[in-house]
Amino acid sequence: MTVPGRRSSTFIRLLRSGFTDPSAATRLLDADALAAVRTDPVLLDALGATADPDLALLGLVRLAEAQPADQLPVLLDTLVSAKPLRDRLLGVLGASEALADHLARHPRDWQALVTYEAADLHPGLAEFEQGLADAHDPVALRVAYRRCLLSIAARDVCGTTDVAQAAAELADLATATLRAALRIAAAAAPEDARQCRLAVIAMGKCGGNELNYVSDVDVIFVGEAANGTDEGKGVQAATRLASHLMRICSETTVEGTIWPVDANLRPEGRNGPLVRTLSSHLAYYQRWAKTWEFQALLKARAVAGDEALGAEYIAAITPLVWQAAERENFVADVQKMRRRVVDNIPAAQIDRELKLGPGGLRDVEFAVQLLQLVHGRSDATLRSGTTLDALHALAAGGYVGRADTAQLNDAYRFLRSMEHRIQLYRLRRTHLVPEDEADLRRLGRSLGLRTEPVAELNKAWRRHASAVRRLHEKLFYRPLLDAVAQLAPGETRLSPRAAGQRLEALGYADPASALRHLEALASGVSRKAAIQRTLLPVMLGWFADSADPDAGLLNFRKVSDALGKTPWYLRLLRDEGAAAENLARVLSAGRLAPDLLMRAPEAVALLGDAGGLEPRTHEALEQEVLAAVGRAESGEAAVTAARGVRRRELFRTTAADIIASYGTEDSPAEEDPGALVDRVGAAVSDLTAATVAGALRAAVRDQWGETLPTRFAVIGVGRFGGHELGYGSDADVLFVHEPREGVDEQEAAKAAQTVIAEMRRLLQLPTADPPLLIDADLRPEGRSGPLVRTLSSYAAYYRRWSLTWESQALLRAEPVAGDDDLGRRFIELIDPLRYPVEGLGEDAVREIRRLKARMESERMPRGADPTLHTKLGRGGLSDVEWTVQLIQMRHAWAEPGLRTTRTRQALAAAHAAGLIPTEEAQVLDEAWVLATRVRNAVMLVRGRAGDTFPADARELAAVGRYLGYPEGRVGEMLDDYRRITRRARAVVDELFYGA
Repeated sequence: MTVPGRRSSTFIRLLRSGFTDPSAATRLLDADALAAVRTDPVLLDALGATADPDLALLGLVRLAEAQPADQLPVLLDTLVSAKPLRDRLLGVLGASEALADHLARHPRDWQALVTYEAADLHPGLAEFEQGLADAHDPVALRVAYRRCLLSIAARDVCGTTDVAQAAAELADLATATLRAALRIAAAAAPEDARQCRLAVIAMGKCGGNELNYVSDVDVIFVGEAANGTDEGKGVQAATRLASHLMRICSETTVEGTIWPVDANLRPEGRNGPLVRTLSSHLAYYQRWAKTWEFQALLKARAVAGDEALGAEYIAAITPLVWQAAERENFVADVQKMRRRVVDNIPAAQIDRELKLGPGGLRDVEFAVQLLQLVHGRSDATLRSGTTLDALHALAAGGYVGRADTAQLNDAYRFLRSMEHRIQLYRLRRTHLVPEDEADLRRLGRSLGLRTEPVAELNKAWRRHASAVRRLHEKLFYRPLLDAVAQLAPGETRLSPRAAGQRLEALGYADPASALRHLEALASGVSRKAAIQRTLLPVMLGWFADSADPDAGLLNFRKVSDALGKTPWYLRLLRDEGAAAENLARVLSAGRLAPDLLMRAPEAVALLGDAGGLEPRTHEALEQEVLAAVGRAESGEAAVTAARGVRRRELFRTTAADIIASYGTEDSPAEEDPGALVDRVGAAVSDLTAATVAGALRAAVRDQWGETLPTRFAVIGVGRFGGHELGYGSDADVLFVHEPREGVDEQEAAKAAQTVIAEMRRLLQLPTADPPLLIDADLRPEGRSGPLVRTLSSYAAYYRRWSLTWESQALLRAEPVAGDDDLGRRFIELIDPLRYPVEGLGEDAVREIRRLKARMESERMPRGADPTLHTKLGRGGLSDVEWTVQLIQMRHAWAEPGLRTTRTRQALAAAHAAGLIPTEEAQVLDEAWVLATRVRNAVMLVRGRAGDTFPADARELAAVGRYLGYPEGRVGEMLDDYRRITRRARAVVDELFYGA
């Protein structure tokens, strides 16, 4: 007896076995039909191993209840004693509701899964023909067909066959079915059968030996009159047989339907005669056929009817197929067809479309077929109708890179496996990924994803679809394909019209300008133009992967114009695999990085160096800057050199950030956004500190030589002191000095004031390099107070006048330049203020909360959306930082880990000390990282700082791409930002305001 309120051991075991409704499963296990096996542990384990244990158990109960009395013990005994049968039967029941229905209607058909011989593991056409041999009417044919389908599905879901083998078996079963249907049709009309010769040509996936579980079977019929029969009467008889064959397979009976037979790929489509003679076919193809018809004929295979006539047809059309690439506008025709397919997908379905959507199965098939038609005319090894076989033949012949082949192979297999399992569930023709959680769970589990099936499935699907789309664009839209397809003696050139169509399809808003750039880059017979012609097809694909392909191509032309005569530039892009792709990513991701590069194009060399994008240490940066300052003849020249180093290093940082955010073909995008934020913050902060140190050295040297009359230190505060500077951040600082021995205090103060003024002037001189603004507004008394104080003056002020906000500002104070000892002593002075013993009093806490509330109401820009403002908005940077800083001021005196200037480190320390629960800490960290990345993205994209998302659609899309959102997902990005920051604000209300 189960104790009230306690779950039974069976209930818990069912949960652990993967059942989602243990209560219903318990009732099913109690069914009389399963009495003999309900407690068998092997059965529960086997059910738990299926894609959907609940579905498998329901199907088993239905099957058991449908058994005749004498057969039920046989089923149950075999089920528990024979593992192959158990795995096959339960595997099918857990994956296919439709096949469970079939077994319930035909309870003896489970025995088709008992045999486990070699021929049964990999049956061929002969075995399927034997399985259908006793079917003499449409109803019997359907039952026999499903019995054969049951065995294919069993091998598929158990992993005995892979997806390619399963697709080939399905094509063989379709061939056997067409033959059986023709046999039945001929038996029903023997006179028609005597008057004609009829050949059935399989097209599409059936012709390519790669059929789905549920698919139209595409065919073409070829007919001839039999000896002594008038041609017209012979063709009419063949038409009647062909029509009957189609009805036998397609019509709905008490046993449902098999699949539609579609003859619309025939000459003239629906408007043309159903059956033509061979000569009529050839006359049409030679005179009227369009490019897509030859592409379709690539998969033609004679499968049923008159073997000799089928062979004649294949022999006659084969040369026409492999001459198709010589037709005018061949590549453009293929592109147009591809675009038409995508354009016809309903907008609401495009993200779920597995076959026809971007990055779908059709992308792979189109890319492979295009390359086959272009190169197959001179290389017979490429003439396979099976996509994966053709892909590997292309790789073996060097037409496709091996890395591209491996990615396409893996992606195609995964997407086909998804398609198979989706269709198998209800045996319905669909290519849409389901939206229901239970359907996605079953689908993920059927593909071996058991830990988090839905999340793992979505992640793998998006990854493979993304890989397919990138590879597809590189192959399918490659402008050089047009030249290859229209070879003429001594001439290889891009067709402007075809190239313009490709550029438009890739997302170029101004294809005419893009073509002019291409012509400027690739025209001529120079070595430079030849290398560009090799690079451009690949570069165009990479530009197309960005939010602004036009800008990428324009910037590439500018860099190439600047460096084209430099011998190493094109060699770098051609020979260093990563350099070209890295450059493409950087040039098309926004304005900031290209602007930095244009001022010193030689920095492109960083993109080809394995360690070129690694951030340099603070010590190395400061050493280089001070050395450059030391070599300069004047203060202006010195800081110009220092700012030149800063520009180059900013480019290094932006390039590394963009490449890590976008990912490349060889290295995926960085999965940890926090790591990206930390890397940028540390690199920009170190670079700013080195630049300030250089400016300080230059300002001192010009007027005083090597020694200033007063010791002088620059203290970084705010994001600068926290190592959290973004691309658009000013440098927030405090200045402190201490007169040297024997120097008058007024003279020392004047010297310090002069140095500060000179530093600011030098760092803001109008030059080609970005200025560095120094902001000292966080000093005591703010803008009303003196710009620089002595250490003793700071001590006196903090002892007597210091306000709570000033102590809070000091939480991120850290020396960044100048006299090391003075900087260290300043930190010793302020530590008791920012980490007060026993923590903040309640009055101080209330004061901080009041200040924060006032800031929220007064400082938000008019008209700004508070849900999207990264700094002052709900759950934004200010919310998170003030929450963390309040915890530091209350507890850092007792928790050494909280004594850090860095927000994320302080947050982690607060969590480690038990001051913030795990989930709340993660929520705050995620929001802070996201808001910081948005600010960095806005600066990268627009070239100027901003705290909100851009209004311009293309700029907004570029921000989305940087944050990892594919094209067309801008709305999802904004929704995610609002959701993440809303959760953060709830935590802030609790932890900061005590709500």
